[in-house]
Amino acid sequence: MTIPPADDPIVRFQALLERAAQLPRERLPEPTAFALGTVDAAGQPSVRIVLLKDVDARGFVFYTNFESRKGREIMVTRRAAMCFHWQLLEEQVRVEGRAEPVSDAEADAYFASRARDSQIGAWASIQSRPMQSATDLDARVAEMERKFAGGPVPRPPHWSGFRVTPERIEFWKNMPSRLHVRHLYIRAGDGWRLELLYP
Repeated sequence: MTIPPADDPIVRFQALLERAAQLPRERLPEPTAFALGTVDAAGQPSVRIVLLKDVDARGFVFYTNFESRKGREIMVTRRAAMCFHWQLLEEQVRVEGRAEPVSDAEADAYFASRARDSQIGAWASIQSRPMQSATDLDARVAEMERKFAGGPVPRPPHWSGFRVTPERIEFWKNMPSRLHVRHLYIRAGDGWRLELLYP
């Protein structure tokens, strides 16, 4: 099914995200939260919740430590899947596509906007690696605070973002009798093809 430009799935997603962001914070504290799925070289999948930091025609952006499990897996496979579920809206969006690092300029700008404690934490945490003691992290935080005392905290070389360029975007809407509405957008050249799916 050919779709008009007004039905671009990125525009549709942005409108849905805006609706979610307008819900009371006590009912939906993190409207940008989504489940991120990755897979390792052996085919073992893993999933965790992260936060969306940007979305535009180029794709969906989130930031992480490249040495974390998700970072290492994406650097190997260059693939990712995302699932946004806003229960209060009874809406879900699934995104699948290729994941590539954002530019250094983008990563630097976002890192500079973070709270200083979060910047220090990006240096202190050896993400996803075992700790010998519960006090190890505190010790590393104190070490980094001393290292950067009195000055700006630069972005660590292992910390950046990924942009997921979508190849498939599926919108799901809850309906009575479990006769849900499912619209699947599939990348077709510079545009999109829309398929209607059985629930």
